[in-house]
Amino acid sequence: MRVLISGAGIAGPTLAWWLNRFGMSVTIVEQSPALRTGGYVVDFWGSGFEVAERMGLLPAIVEGGYHVRELRAVGPTGRTIAAMPASAVGAAMGNRFVSVPRSEISAAVFAALGDRVETIFGDAIDAIEQTGADVAVRFAHHPPRRFDLVIGADGLHSRTRALVFGPEDRFERYLGIKVAAFEARGYRPRDELVYVMYSEVGQQAARFALRDDRTMNPRRRPRAAGDRPEPVRPEPVGMPADSRGARRRRGVVLRSREPGGMAAGSGLWTKGRVALVGDAAFAVSLLGGQGTALAMAAACVLAGELHRAGGDHGEAFARYERLFGPFIAQKQQAARRFAGVFAPKSRLSLFLRYRAFNLLSIPWIARAFAGREFSDTIAIPAY
Repeated sequence: MRVLISGAGIAGPTLAWWLNRFGMSVTIVEQSPALRTGGYVVDFWGSGFEVAERMGLLPAIVEGGYHVRELRAVGPTGRTIAAMPASAVGAAMGNRFVSVPRSEISAAVFAALGDRVETIFGDAIDAIEQTGADVAVRFAHHPPRRFDLVIGADGLHSRTRALVFGPEDRFERYLGIKVAAFEARGYRPRDELVYVMYSEVGQQAARFALRDDRTMNPRRRPRAAGDRPEPVRPEPVGMPADSRGARRRRGVVLRSREPGGMAAGSGLWTKGRVALVGDAAFAVSLLGGQGTALAMAAACVLAGELHRAGGDHGEAFARYERLFGPFIAQKQQAARRFAGVFAPKSRLSLFLRYRAFNLLSIPWIARAFAGREFSDTIAIPAY
């Protein structure tokens, strides 16, 4: 089976790894001239953690990550208002939790492919035409080719999704919060392995010290009156420093691609011989978190179901949606619940958040919280 994957982020190479393992011929096309660098530090845990372990990538990912020591909320003078040892939640999750720059995971997954998968950088899918037997693909630069399947793993603003499923605005749900983030060099103070947050009603600023004297600074706030409802959309996946080491900003809007019906064969993330995976299918947004881990888990499931179905893509796609659809719906609902945590709506909610924050330093409360909010309710089959 010849499979074309659009996107060399995390979902795409993970899918390629599994498809190759199951004996399929895989090509990845990526519009960037090389692997993307930069991006957020993501919390990596749950089902994706298990997939990385099955792939033998866990040691490299853990080595490239950060074991956060403390979550700290401060007031306007910098005085600590509330603090929670990160180990309280980590222990409740069996210490299968690490914070990692997104690019570190991407690089680890891509390196695992070796030379077993064809990769085309600096190009993109320009047109897709499905027939009963295969898919005709026209590229922006390379000659056209035919594949048995095409998988869109090309992120939140997926070109594959737009070509096959329709305009982006059909699948978005605006969550009401904007995020801007940048990376600074030489920022002081550093507070190693401490995630420092300062919140006011309706907004939050935070920072986290990275290696090489870098600091990541995200800021969240709701959309204010007078803001454009459809802001300019730069690439959502990177925040690289420019050649002078200065800050390059990336403004992103938190959006969640909502699933419709969950019935098998409903076409939730599939249509004919085309399927979507990762953020192209189900972005849970920065509020929901775990997007990287979910992308890896979904890639494993999609590849595994294709293998299990003996290449019958209709059956495999239906099982992929049936297994993963309800699970993603839960994650998207959690994202909406967490909106008030990142941008409290009142002084009272801000006060209550700080009190809850301190309570999570108590081990049994942390275990109960982690069990409810951080436990993945999906068992990935042993394909």
